[in-house]
Amino acid sequence: MQKLIFIDSCMREESRTKRIATPIIAELSKRYEVERIALEGASYPAVDSKTLQDRNNGIVPEHFVDLAKKVAAADRIVIAAPFWDMSFPAILKLFIENLSLFGVTFNSDDKTCYGLCRCQKLLYITTRGMNISTGDPLEQATPYLKALSFLWGLGEIVTISAQNLDYSSPEEIEDKISLAIESGLNLCKDF
Repeated sequence: MQKLIFIDSCMREESRTKRIATPIIAELSKRYEVERIALEGASYPAVDSKTLQDRNNGIVPEHFVDLAKKVAAADRIVIAAPFWDMSFPAILKLFIENLSLFGVTFNSDDKTCYGLCRCQKLLYITTRGMNISTGDPLEQATPYLKALSFLWGLGEIVTISAQNLDYSSPEEIEDKISLAIESGLNLCKDF
């Protein structure tokens, strides 16, 4: 069975993003062996000069190497993260920085970097309080993930979102969440 890594970056128990992700992950678990990595409550340090010096000397915490190897070996990746400060929660960026390891998730030759991940598709699930669509210059999460895909070799990036939730009625919110779930479940057929 192929492997899917689910990176759960939802910080709230009542997360609207998690409400969309849950049935999609349940559907994907019929075809993939799913491993969930929950970022809530996790502690990932910022990559600073000492970290870089340690990496240059071959010193990388084993926990991060193991996680990076799992991500690099995944056939598919799903990230669920709410829209925070025009992107996603900082813990997700810290997670990515700690797993961006030369020789594990990426490599380089004399001209450029290239990815070592075997993932062919990454699904990004999000909810946005404001009326900002995927592709809008104000939405910076999807462009970042596309750039990361170049570095790590993550394949096609697909975004499913529900937006303008902070300015919608409870009924409208439910409709938007239902539509996002339906879109995600349809995507599962070819994911």
